[in-house]
Amino acid sequence: MDQTRQSTLPPIVLSFAASDPSGGAGIQADLMTLSSMGCHGLSVITALTVQDTIGVDSILAIDSDWVDDQARALLEDMPVAAFKIGLLGSVENIAVIAEILSDYPDIPLVFDPVLASGRGDQLADEDMISALRELLLPQTTVLTPNTLEARRLADEDDEDDPPLIECARRLIAYGCEYVLLTGTHENTPQVLNSLYDETGLVCSDAWDRLPGSYHGSGCTLASAIAANLAHGLSVTDAVREAQDYTWQALAAGFRLGMGQYIPDRFFWARTAGEGEDA
Repeated sequence: MDQTRQSTLPPIVLSFAASDPSGGAGIQADLMTLSSMGCHGLSVITALTVQDTIGVDSILAIDSDWVDDQARALLEDMPVAAFKIGLLGSVENIAVIAEILSDYPDIPLVFDPVLASGRGDQLADEDMISALRELLLPQTTVLTPNTLEARRLADEDDEDDPPLIECARRLIAYGCEYVLLTGTHENTPQVLNSLYDETGLVCSDAWDRLPGSYHGSGCTLASAIAANLAHGLSVTDAVREAQDYTWQALAAGFRLGMGQYIPDRFFWARTAGEGEDA
Protein backbone atom coordinates (compact mmCIF):
# COMPACT_ATOMS: atom_id res chain seq x y z
CA MET A 1 0.00 0.00 0.00
CA ASP A 2 1.13 3.54 -0.70
CA GLN A 3 3.07 4.88 2.33
CA THR A 4 1.17 8.19 2.43
CA ARG A 5 -2.20 6.46 2.31
CA GLN A 6 -1.13 4.02 5.04
CA SER A 7 -0.02 6.87 7.34
CA THR A 8 -3.44 8.57 7.11
CA LEU A 9 -5.56 5.54 8.00
CA PRO A 10 -8.19 6.26 10.68
CA PRO A 11 -7.80 4.57 14.05
CA ILE A 12 -9.96 1.47 14.48
CA VAL A 13 -12.47 0.95 17.30
CA LEU A 14 -14.20 -2.38 17.85
CA SER A 15 -17.66 -2.24 19.41
CA PHE A 16 -19.48 -5.17 21.02
CA ALA A 17 -23.17 -4.24 21.10
CA ALA A 18 -26.71 -5.16 20.13
CA SER A 19 -28.37 -4.08 16.91
CA ASP A 20 -31.00 -1.34 17.24
CA PRO A 21 -33.16 -1.23 14.09
CA SER A 22 -34.29 2.32 14.91
CA GLY A 23 -30.73 3.59 14.49
CA GLY A 24 -30.99 5.49 17.75
CA ALA A 25 -28.83 3.35 20.01
CA GLY A 26 -26.79 0.15 19.95
CA ILE A 27 -24.27 -0.75 17.29
CA GLN A 28 -25.81 1.71 14.82
CA ALA A 29 -25.23 4.61 17.23
CA ASP A 30 -21.69 3.42 17.91
CA LEU A 31 -20.75 3.26 14.25
CA MET A 32 -22.22 6.68 13.47
CA THR A 33 -20.42 8.26 16.41
CA LEU A 34 -17.10 6.63 15.58
CA SER A 35 -17.36 7.70 11.94
CA SER A 36 -18.30 11.23 12.94
CA MET A 37 -15.18 11.42 15.12
CA GLY A 38 -12.77 10.20 12.47
CA CYS A 39 -12.49 6.53 13.39
CA HIS A 40 -13.26 3.34 11.53
CA GLY A 41 -15.76 1.29 13.48
CA LEU A 42 -15.81 -2.51 13.61
CA SER A 43 -18.92 -4.23 14.91
CA VAL A 44 -19.51 -7.46 16.78
CA ILE A 45 -23.26 -8.03 17.13
CA THR A 46 -24.16 -9.46 20.53
CA ALA A 47 -27.96 -9.45 20.22
CA LEU A 48 -30.83 -8.60 17.90
CA THR A 49 -33.60 -6.42 19.28
CA VAL A 50 -37.17 -5.48 18.43
CA GLN A 51 -37.35 -1.85 19.44
CA ASP A 52 -38.25 1.64 18.33
CA THR A 53 -37.81 5.11 19.79
CA ILE A 54 -40.32 4.26 22.54
CA GLY A 55 -38.80 1.13 24.04
CA VAL A 56 -37.45 -2.40 23.68
CA ASP A 57 -40.00 -5.16 23.03
CA SER A 58 -37.71 -8.20 22.84
CA ILE A 59 -34.07 -9.32 22.67
CA LEU A 60 -32.50 -12.31 20.97
CA ALA A 61 -28.95 -12.91 22.21
CA ILE A 62 -26.51 -14.10 19.56
CA ASP A 63 -24.88 -17.47 20.27
CA SER A 64 -21.61 -16.85 22.12
CA ASP A 65 -19.63 -18.92 19.60
CA TRP A 66 -20.79 -16.54 16.90
CA VAL A 67 -19.76 -13.56 19.03
CA ASP A 68 -16.34 -15.14 19.51
CA ASP A 69 -15.95 -15.91 15.80
CA GLN A 70 -16.95 -12.37 14.76
CA ALA A 71 -14.41 -10.79 17.08
CA ARG A 72 -11.52 -13.19 16.44
CA ALA A 73 -11.85 -12.80 12.67
CA LEU A 74 -11.63 -9.02 12.94
CA LEU A 75 -8.84 -8.95 15.50
CA GLU A 76 -6.68 -11.30 13.42
CA ASP A 77 -7.10 -9.01 10.42
CA MET A 78 -6.90 -5.43 11.69
CA PRO A 79 -5.12 -3.49 14.49
CA VAL A 80 -7.67 -2.16 16.99
CA ALA A 81 -6.90 1.01 18.97
CA ALA A 82 -9.84 0.86 21.42
CA PHE A 83 -12.75 -1.33 22.47
CA LYS A 84 -16.28 -0.22 23.32
CA ILE A 85 -18.91 -2.42 24.99
CA GLY A 86 -22.67 -1.92 25.19
CA LEU A 87 -25.56 -4.37 25.58
CA LEU A 88 -24.24 -7.95 25.65
CA GLY A 89 -27.38 -10.07 25.82
CA SER A 90 -26.32 -13.06 27.92
CA VAL A 91 -23.94 -14.36 30.58
CA GLU A 92 -22.31 -16.53 27.94
CA ASN A 93 -21.56 -13.50 25.79
CA ILE A 94 -20.10 -11.66 28.77
CA ALA A 95 -17.80 -14.59 29.46
CA VAL A 96 -16.57 -14.99 25.91
CA ILE A 97 -16.00 -11.25 25.45
CA ALA A 98 -14.06 -11.10 28.72
CA GLU A 99 -11.85 -13.92 27.44
CA ILE A 100 -11.25 -12.09 24.15
CA LEU A 101 -10.38 -8.83 25.90
CA SER A 102 -7.94 -10.58 28.22
CA ASP A 103 -5.78 -11.26 25.15
CA TYR A 104 -5.49 -7.50 24.50
CA PRO A 105 -4.75 -5.96 27.93
CA ASP A 106 -3.02 -2.88 26.50
CA ILE A 107 -5.99 -1.74 24.40
CA PRO A 108 -8.29 0.68 26.29
CA LEU A 109 -11.85 -0.46 26.95
CA VAL A 110 -14.84 1.87 27.36
CA PHE A 111 -17.83 0.09 28.88
CA ASP A 112 -21.37 1.50 28.75
CA PRO A 113 -23.30 -0.85 31.09
CA VAL A 114 -26.70 -0.96 29.38
CA LEU A 115 -28.97 -2.44 32.06
CA ALA A 116 -32.33 -0.94 31.04
CA SER A 117 -33.90 0.97 28.16
CA GLY A 118 -34.92 4.59 28.39
CA ARG A 119 -38.49 3.41 29.04
CA GLY A 120 -37.28 1.21 31.88
CA ASP A 121 -37.31 -2.18 30.13
CA GLN A 122 -34.88 -4.44 32.02
CA LEU A 123 -32.06 -5.63 29.76
CA ALA A 124 -29.83 -7.44 32.28
CA ASP A 125 -30.72 -9.87 35.07
CA GLU A 126 -28.81 -10.39 38.32
CA ASP A 127 -26.69 -13.21 36.89
CA MET A 128 -25.55 -10.92 34.09
CA ILE A 129 -24.77 -8.12 36.53
CA SER A 130 -22.67 -10.49 38.65
CA ALA A 131 -20.80 -11.59 35.52
CA LEU A 132 -20.20 -7.98 34.50
CA ARG A 133 -18.73 -7.21 37.93
CA GLU A 134 -16.52 -10.27 38.00
CA LEU A 135 -15.34 -10.53 34.40
CA LEU A 136 -15.55 -7.14 32.67
CA LEU A 137 -15.15 -4.40 35.27
CA PRO A 138 -11.59 -5.53 36.10
CA GLN A 139 -10.66 -4.99 32.44
CA THR A 140 -12.41 -1.64 32.01
CA THR A 141 -10.52 1.59 31.40
CA VAL A 142 -13.55 3.89 31.55
CA LEU A 143 -16.97 2.80 32.86
CA THR A 144 -19.81 5.18 31.90
CA PRO A 145 -22.92 4.36 33.97
CA ASN A 146 -25.76 6.74 34.60
CA THR A 147 -26.64 7.02 38.28
CA LEU A 148 -29.34 4.32 38.09
CA GLU A 149 -26.88 1.89 36.52
CA ALA A 150 -24.15 2.82 39.00
CA ARG A 151 -26.39 2.12 41.97
CA ARG A 152 -27.46 -1.22 40.53
CA LEU A 153 -23.92 -2.31 39.67
CA ALA A 154 -22.62 -1.21 43.07
CA ASP A 155 -25.46 -2.72 45.10
CA GLU A 156 -24.05 -4.98 47.83
CA ASP A 157 -27.35 -5.61 49.65
CA ASP A 158 -26.24 -3.53 52.61
CA GLU A 159 -28.38 -0.49 51.82
CA ASP A 160 -31.13 0.44 49.40
CA ASP A 161 -29.59 3.57 47.93
CA PRO A 162 -25.82 4.02 48.47
CA PRO A 163 -24.46 7.55 47.94
CA LEU A 164 -23.07 8.10 44.47
CA ILE A 165 -19.55 8.67 45.71
CA GLU A 166 -19.73 5.29 47.44
CA CYS A 167 -21.01 3.72 44.21
CA ALA A 168 -17.99 5.14 42.39
CA ARG A 169 -15.64 3.84 45.08
CA ARG A 170 -17.10 0.34 44.84
CA LEU A 171 -16.94 0.28 41.05
CA ILE A 172 -13.30 1.32 41.17
CA ALA A 173 -12.70 -1.40 43.76
CA TYR A 174 -14.18 -3.96 41.35
CA GLY A 175 -11.32 -3.10 39.02
CA CYS A 176 -12.34 -0.18 36.79
CA GLU A 177 -9.56 2.31 36.16
CA TYR A 178 -11.99 5.25 35.80
CA VAL A 179 -15.71 5.68 36.39
CA LEU A 180 -17.64 8.50 34.71
CA LEU A 181 -20.96 8.92 36.55
CA THR A 182 -23.44 10.73 34.32
CA GLY A 183 -26.17 12.77 35.96
CA THR A 184 -28.94 12.79 33.38
CA HIS A 185 -31.29 10.87 35.71
CA GLU A 186 -30.74 13.12 38.71
CA ASN A 187 -33.12 15.95 39.63
CA THR A 188 -30.62 18.80 39.25
CA PRO A 189 -30.79 22.08 37.28
CA GLN A 190 -27.73 21.05 35.28
CA VAL A 191 -26.44 17.64 34.30
CA LEU A 192 -23.37 16.94 36.43
CA ASN A 193 -20.96 14.30 35.15
CA SER A 194 -18.21 13.23 37.55
CA LEU A 195 -15.03 11.30 36.75
CA TYR A 196 -13.45 9.15 39.47
CA ASP A 197 -10.31 7.06 39.78
CA GLU A 198 -8.72 5.18 42.68
CA THR A 199 -7.76 8.49 44.34
CA GLY A 200 -11.34 9.81 44.30
CA LEU A 201 -12.93 12.59 42.27
CA VAL A 202 -10.81 13.60 39.27
CA CYS A 203 -13.10 16.26 37.80
CA SER A 204 -16.74 17.26 37.36
CA ASP A 205 -18.39 18.90 34.37
CA ALA A 206 -21.77 20.64 34.38
CA TRP A 207 -23.91 20.81 31.25
CA ASP A 208 -27.13 22.68 30.55
CA ARG A 209 -30.03 20.25 30.90
CA LEU A 210 -31.79 19.87 27.56
CA PRO A 211 -35.58 19.38 27.30
CA GLY A 212 -36.96 15.99 26.35
CA SER A 213 -35.36 12.56 26.55
CA TYR A 214 -32.93 10.93 24.17
CA HIS A 215 -32.49 7.46 22.67
CA GLY A 216 -28.82 6.48 22.51
CA SER A 217 -27.17 9.23 24.52
CA GLY A 218 -25.14 6.74 26.58
CA CYS A 219 -23.99 4.86 23.47
CA THR A 220 -22.94 8.15 21.91
CA LEU A 221 -20.93 9.27 24.94
CA ALA A 222 -19.13 5.95 25.42
CA SER A 223 -18.31 5.64 21.72
CA ALA A 224 -17.03 9.21 21.64
CA ILE A 225 -14.71 8.48 24.58
CA ALA A 226 -13.45 5.35 22.80
CA ALA A 227 -12.84 7.37 19.63
CA ASN A 228 -10.85 9.97 21.53
CA LEU A 229 -8.76 7.30 23.24
CA ALA A 230 -8.13 5.70 19.85
CA HIS A 231 -6.84 9.09 18.65
CA GLY A 232 -4.35 9.09 21.52
CA LEU A 233 -5.97 11.50 23.99
CA SER A 234 -5.53 11.05 27.73
CA VAL A 235 -8.52 9.73 29.64
CA THR A 236 -9.40 13.11 31.14
CA ASP A 237 -9.18 14.88 27.78
CA ALA A 238 -11.05 12.07 26.04
CA VAL A 239 -13.87 12.25 28.58
CA ARG A 240 -14.14 16.04 28.44
CA GLU A 241 -14.18 16.25 24.64
CA ALA A 242 -16.62 13.35 24.38
CA GLN A 243 -19.04 15.13 26.70
CA ASP A 244 -18.89 18.25 24.55
CA TYR A 245 -19.51 16.24 21.39
CA THR A 246 -22.42 14.37 23.00
CA TRP A 247 -24.06 17.52 24.34
CA GLN A 248 -23.93 19.12 20.89
CA ALA A 249 -25.34 15.96 19.30
CA LEU A 250 -28.21 15.98 21.79
CA ALA A 251 -28.87 19.68 21.35
CA ALA A 252 -29.18 19.11 17.59
CA GLY A 253 -31.26 15.94 18.05
CA PHE A 254 -34.43 15.18 16.16
CA ARG A 255 -37.66 13.30 16.92
CA LEU A 256 -38.29 10.92 14.04
CA GLY A 257 -40.91 8.74 15.71
CA MET A 258 -43.39 8.83 18.57
CA GLY A 259 -40.84 8.31 21.34
CA GLN A 260 -37.51 9.80 22.34
CA TYR A 261 -35.29 12.19 20.41
CA ILE A 262 -32.30 10.74 18.54
CA PRO A 263 -28.93 12.53 18.82
CA ASP A 264 -27.64 14.06 15.59
CA ARG A 265 -24.15 12.58 15.53
CA PHE A 266 -23.31 14.51 12.37
CA PHE A 267 -24.46 17.89 13.67
CA TRP A 268 -21.20 19.47 12.55
CA ALA A 269 -21.71 18.39 8.94
CA ARG A 270 -25.22 19.83 8.79
CA THR A 271 -24.06 23.08 10.38
CA ALA A 272 -21.25 23.35 7.83
CA GLY A 273 -23.70 22.68 5.01
CA GLU A 274 -26.03 25.42 6.20
CA GLY A 275 -23.11 27.86 6.34
CA GLU A 276 -22.10 27.06 2.79
CA ASP A 277 -25.63 27.70 1.53
CA ALA A 278 -25.80 31.10 3.19
